[in-house]
Amino acid sequence: MGITSSRAGPGVTQVTIDFPPVNAPPVRGWFDLASAILAAGDDPGTHVVILRAEGKGFCAGVDIKEMQREQGHEALIGANRGCAAAFAAVYDCAVPVIAAVQGFCLGGGVGLVGNSDIVIASDDAYFGLPEVDRGALGAATHLARLVPQHLMRTLYYTARNIDAQQLHHHGSVYEVVPREELDEAARKLADEIAAKDTRVIRRAKEAINGIDPQPVHRSYRYEQGFTFELNLTGASDEARDAFITGAKDA
Repeated sequence: MGITSSRAGPGVTQVTIDFPPVNAPPVRGWFDLASAILAAGDDPGTHVVILRAEGKGFCAGVDIKEMQREQGHEALIGANRGCAAAFAAVYDCAVPVIAAVQGFCLGGGVGLVGNSDIVIASDDAYFGLPEVDRGALGAATHLARLVPQHLMRTLYYTARNIDAQQLHHHGSVYEVVPREELDEAARKLADEIAAKDTRVIRRAKEAINGIDPQPVHRSYRYEQGFTFELNLTGASDEARDAFITGAKDA
């Protein structure tokens, strides 16, 4: 369990998220994920990274129960910094990152996928930001990279989900496949990229990031500032407590 890295083929490194039951990494897990992705990109033998997950869903976001167990705000600060580090690692990774997404991709999962270079999803995958229902804000920066502006706002305010087929329509998901074919589809595309001259692909990644009109690191941290404000008002604790109580009753 946790974050693991393995070779998935010549030039392909696979980074796997595995935090049962819903892949909601604890604070340490987000930093471990950031380190694994950056280390893969720094390895000259890696030409492309596949970011995937074990279990029924890709990622359910942060571990809210960890936040509510801890006294004070250290867990909240850690989760916010950990998410920022992991999202930035995907974006800053020296080689292309392919996100292979199955089942649910929520909250922090959208942050990872929105900053990836290519998204392949299973036909049961769905994406959403339940942040406003949890007393938090964040990852609108990354959702805006997946859908048009007004749809992003609708999804954000309502905390509704959007499925892989709809994102494929918008062009942000490259391919939708049956779940049992997801890993194979990701590896097939990774192999195609890995076969190219990594010197060129690495410069291509750097060039594309350099012309990106959206300052993803700064805009995400700006969003997080409002989460801290909501915590000071008490709104966030109330929302997180309600979520945990609801989960126990379910």
